Amino acid sequence: MGKFETKAQHFVALCMVGTLLFNYPILALFNVPGTVFGVPVLYAYVFIAWAGLIAAMAYLAEADN
Repeated sequence: MGKFETKAQHFVALCMVGTLLFNYPILALFNVPGTVFGVPVLYAYVFIAWAGLIAAMAYLAEADN
């Protein structure tokens, strides 16, 4: 397998992880009353997961696999 196919597979897997992270059962776990540094828990989770996915995509794009 070439470098392109491996990188593409990693991006597809990351897309699947993102789909799972932003799907109903996982989001329902964080839909609780309370705050994290003054931000509702659900909003904090969404922005942290989103930033994590962006960071992972940037790492995969720049990685020399």
